[in-house]
Amino acid sequence: MSVSFAEKKEFKVHFDSFDKDGDGHITVNEVGQVLKTIGESASDADVKKYISEVDVDNNGTIEFDEFCTFMSKLRAGKSSSSKGFGDIVTKNANVNVVTSGHATHSFSDEEKASFVDYINDVLSKDADLKHIKFPINPESMDFFAAVKDGILMCKLINTAVKGTVDVRAINKAGSLNPFKITENQNLCINSAKAIGCSVINIGANDLMEGKVHLVLGLIWQIIRIGLMSAINLKNHPYLVRLLEPGESLEDFLKLSPEQILLRWFNYHLKNSGTSRRVKNFSGDIKDSECYTILLNQLAPKKCDTSALKDTDLTKRAEKVLANADKLECRKFVRARDIVSGNPKLNLAFVANLFNTCPGLEPVEEVVVVIEETREEKAFRNWINSLGVEPFVNNLYEDLRDGLILLQVLDKIEPGIVDWSKVNRVHPLNKFKQVENCNYAVLLGKQLKFSLVGVAGSDINAANKKLTLAVVWQALRYFILNYLKRMSKGGKEITEDDIIQWANAQVSGTGKSLRMDSFKDKSLSDSQFIMTLLSSCQSESVNWDLVTSGKSDEEKLMNAQYAVSCARKMGCGVFCLPEDIVEVQPKMMLTFFGAIMSTFGQ
Repeated sequence: MSVSFAEKKEFKVHFDSFDKDGDGHITVNEVGQVLKTIGESASDADVKKYISEVDVDNNGTIEFDEFCTFMSKLRAGKSSSSKGFGDIVTKNANVNVVTSGHATHSFSDEEKASFVDYINDVLSKDADLKHIKFPINPESMDFFAAVKDGILMCKLINTAVKGTVDVRAINKAGSLNPFKITENQNLCINSAKAIGCSVINIGANDLMEGKVHLVLGLIWQIIRIGLMSAINLKNHPYLVRLLEPGESLEDFLKLSPEQILLRWFNYHLKNSGTSRRVKNFSGDIKDSECYTILLNQLAPKKCDTSALKDTDLTKRAEKVLANADKLECRKFVRARDIVSGNPKLNLAFVANLFNTCPGLEPVEEVVVVIEETREEKAFRNWINSLGVEPFVNNLYEDLRDGLILLQVLDKIEPGIVDWSKVNRVHPLNKFKQVENCNYAVLLGKQLKFSLVGVAGSDINAANKKLTLAVVWQALRYFILNYLKRMSKGGKEITEDDIIQWANAQVSGTGKSLRMDSFKDKSLSDSQFIMTLLSSCQSESVNWDLVTSGKSDEEKLMNAQYAVSCARKMGCGVFCLPEDIVEVQPKMMLTFFGAIMSTFGQ
């Protein structure tokens, strides 16, 4: 049975909780340890029997591929035994199982508790959340009731990427009916999309009903984006100290935030004189030795290495967390999460540690870093919102092997990619990468993209201008093709059609406002946009909050409100308020196209 990338990540958490030494094999002894943890016991003969359920190659151990196949069958109800190895997996590490329709999903108590602890820490004093009883008990299911009105989730998004949600657009507690709650959840979902979260198959009702696996999955994406967004040279210029001999700044900028964190972790381990190095946030940190050394390097006067004298791994992990507490960095993990090697929570712990206490000497020279443009950021976030795998951190570098771009094309025109023609093995050599990119260009031409002078080698070489042109046309196609599918008879929709529709809507309000094109400078005050939104759903716009838009400050305030109003009305808006004020034509097309796709049919 095929296993998706998302399922593999989930299964890896469970696999690592068995694979105590992180060597990639689950042994008889390791299954025995897990049985003791969950309060059960079995003879070696029984344990071998459990392993044989999964052990396809009969080598006496379970490898990850075998584990994935077994878990996939278990989830589909096709495993041979409900009381065998699958029962142990379910009970291990407090993994809970919930049923939604015909599907079965699992979630980790550890992750739930960690996320609730974090939310208690960052949102408990928010004035708009006084109706929620803080602190929320991390061991209970109370949290899933707290997210039902959408306010908490919108606030959480703002902790990740400040200013994403205009709080004026949130319907506050006290006067919420089902319609207003739905608006809040729409605002949450569309704002999450705008910062790069994949919200495929997540709707307002799912959050209102507190569907556990969907809520936790979205929260993790939001938290991860917030933690990783600051791990760059712009915010931390002293990261240049992590450059390896012969490595250029340009090469360093290609690293993902996770790779930078590992580089940072190992930099401090090397400086300590130890031979230990970390290659992951699971098996390599289970014994707490590397954590103990890292904290001692960051703050030698506050964090000692006495934990290394303990042979009990749980006690050792507790001492690590006691040291982290001295640095005000005790977030995301508990001792059990370190010992079990939960990769998700340990990644969050290390990211927070870096953001709080990097322990790198300042640099005297000014580090010149070319920032990601707003357009690049919007396109990258749109790609991530489609649910591509893996997550795109760098619009140009991450598209070089063609795999992400081919996923995008398959998302905007389902079935267009013949995956048997795609080189999917990682890492690919350059020849295979260019083959993939050439195929992407060929498919783009089939979709009538203007690709004169664009070759697969240009995308593989991370040519910014040409790569951006391809991605922009994909986004434009996505919008116009969606409108075509929604129109009567599948009529082709043009940019002029969107403009005519918007003008007709606004004209119906009795106002004399009009737009000539997506370059029309009169759009900068958002008056036309707010009138259009109000014509579609009047109760969603509070005109008392709309200014005349005469000054630059008033224009920006109106644009911020307009973006959030559109999102709470259900529009998937990716442009930023600054794009409206500056009347950036590409982004204006995406904005008006999103409104028409929601209300135009």
